[in-house]
Amino acid sequence: MNRRTVLSLLIAGLTWTGTATAGAGSDAAERLDRFRQLAASRLGAAELSGHAPADDALSELYALLDDEIVESLATGSFFASQAFLQDRLDAFNEAWGGAAFRILSLPGSNLLVGAFQLSPTGAGNSIRIYGRNGNGARLVTAIHRESVPLLQAMSTTLTGDPQFLAAWVGPQSSGGNTGLRLELWRRRGEAVRLVWSTDSLVDGGLQVSRFSIGAEEVSFRYEVRYPGWKPGCAGQTEQEDLYRYVAARETFVLVRRQVHNSWHREFHAGVTRFLAALNGKDARTLAGLVSRDTLRGKLPARLEADPACDEADGPSPTSVSVAAFEPAGTRGEGAGGYPWTLVFRRTREGWRLAAAVPVEPVSARIIQ
Repeated sequence: MNRRTVLSLLIAGLTWTGTATAGAGSDAAERLDRFRQLAASRLGAAELSGHAPADDALSELYALLDDEIVESLATGSFFASQAFLQDRLDAFNEAWGGAAFRILSLPGSNLLVGAFQLSPTGAGNSIRIYGRNGNGARLVTAIHRESVPLLQAMSTTLTGDPQFLAAWVGPQSSGGNTGLRLELWRRRGEAVRLVWSTDSLVDGGLQVSRFSIGAEEVSFRYEVRYPGWKPGCAGQTEQEDLYRYVAARETFVLVRRQVHNSWHREFHAGVTRFLAALNGKDARTLAGLVSRDTLRGKLPARLEADPACDEADGPSPTSVSVAAFEPAGTRGEGAGGYPWTLVFRRTREGWRLAAAVPVEPVSARIIQ
């Protein structure tokens, strides 16, 4: 016998007294029916059209869910338990196949946190915090992000403040990585506040290839942005960080960082120096990066980086080809621009330009 059956039999066997309780049962059935109708007509239509759900539809859907939870919390006892509330929300899950709702009671508090996924794309999703107050209950705060929410329970702080970890998982990037934002929320006094997040770690937010979340540790491998980094290209530098919750500091602290494909960031530091020296007519620096006079003498006056992915000769390469572009007009008035391929080789002194290939419409010549 599953949990749903046990709960259903228990509820059916209870003797409900008073018009208020009877009315509450009727309200619950009406809410579920109304949710089913709205989900089918508004969420379903939005999903088919490829648009985000309308704000008024989301507001009404969340009003129904909030009423369901607040009413149960206010009733107290068995009806305020996490098991009962999760069972009630499972009924809403079944009413709309695109939904996923999870409830989490925070230890040592009267707070309940819910992760509400109305769309797998992230549109309209929310984390909502509820609290009991005397004989009543209310929605304390609602958090909205354009991502899929996940919850991780955490122990209270040393001073007894309840807290939880929220993970917001976004859509995949062109390179197959996934957006990720971690947030630590804590109640202080009557308010629940954000006290730590990963949002400030990387400009533009984390794009991770994998992540792991626990009550005491979180880890994630993510893209690193640097000069020469290009979206969607494989083999670029990534970092894998491990953060551990330190109770004495009441926050997550970086305890380990592993760098993957570090050569790519180092390589593009050399490419960036080369382009700056060429464009800035810095002959001394250019001589150190391009060893042969014949090659230096045949380079164009100016080159700019191209967004095409690099071509390396292996995972720990000794030769890498990069795309560059000679801007339009540099070969005389009215002339068009030209793409170039630059070949760099690793030496004991670092990466040095070994060849340059101007790719022209009629023919290509190799300068080396």
